[in-house]
Amino acid sequence: MNSTVTSGVSAIDLSEEFDQPSGPLAKIQNILHSYPYLSPLIVLLAAMAVFTVLNSRFILPANLSLMTQQTVIVGTLAIAQTLVILTAGIDLSIGAIMVVAQMMMANFAASASASNVQFALGWPWWLAVAAGVLMAVVAGAINGFLITRLKLPPFIVTLGTLGIFTALSLILFKARTIQGPELPDGMKVMGKAAKLGSFNLMLGVGVMLFLYGLFSYILRNTAWGTHVYAVGDDPEAAELSGINVDRVLFSVYCVAGLIIGIAGWITIGRVGSASPNVAPNINLESITAVVIGGTSLFGGRGTMIGTLLGALIVVVFDFGLSLAGIDQGPRLLTIGLLVIAAVSLDQWIRKAKG
Repeated sequence: MNSTVTSGVSAIDLSEEFDQPSGPLAKIQNILHSYPYLSPLIVLLAAMAVFTVLNSRFILPANLSLMTQQTVIVGTLAIAQTLVILTAGIDLSIGAIMVVAQMMMANFAASASASNVQFALGWPWWLAVAAGVLMAVVAGAINGFLITRLKLPPFIVTLGTLGIFTALSLILFKARTIQGPELPDGMKVMGKAAKLGSFNLMLGVGVMLFLYGLFSYILRNTAWGTHVYAVGDDPEAAELSGINVDRVLFSVYCVAGLIIGIAGWITIGRVGSASPNVAPNINLESITAVVIGGTSLFGGRGTMIGTLLGALIVVVFDFGLSLAGIDQGPRLLTIGLLVIAAVSLDQWIRKAKG
């Protein structure tokens, strides 16, 4: 009998031993699962080192300043996209909502004497900005309502609202670009920069970094952040634990709308005008930044710092390859390969914890 018990214990021990991954590769998998921002950080540092070797001008403060400015639009929108993807959703309408928001701001603030402007109301700039941000929140709430109340897939809902808001920007605002001189200075304040030697720090970049810090704190240290991760990881288990899944999802899309509205204001400052044709690829770029940054498309895993690194990687590769004289085609090819590699890495990490 003792031998039987001993054999049983040995069998259990052996089973547990085989269930537990071991070796250097398994340790790497576990580390990357615990710290999703590590892989994009390694890629970013390696890319900067390679591009500096290829062209020493890459690392000049003026170029670093330009790269941070180029990051500001996609980087801000990627905050909203991260929140959505953490819940295992996706938002294809982010760019279209941002365009409508910034066009509303510009139209409402434009002088009544401006020609061919649909809604030239001459509002104070802060009131026009508030109206644009509110519109973006309402747009996010519409997405959230359709997803939580009608139980429609986020991909289908946001694909539909992508078309709706794109059409609205063209119909309501006559596809008319409102130039900088037609806008009050407050509307363009996000484009103001403070000189730090040869480095220019744009106010919009400072606001973007503040938002990253704020939502990093919220996700790590608040009940709402915990619920966002829980809903993305396993909505059924979250429901059983007492979390109102629909309420969390709805709130995520509303908060995403708020961030999108702020991004619209930043975009006006960065570009110096408001155009319905600004950043035509911003939807894919925001998703690219989030995925490369280590956030899982299956939800429940990711960090804001990883998304920021992902946005920087996109800009660094594009700028570095451009500085090396590489055409647009190969640059797009490189970003596409990075996305595939990031998703493959995510799958590999998930298997380590399966």
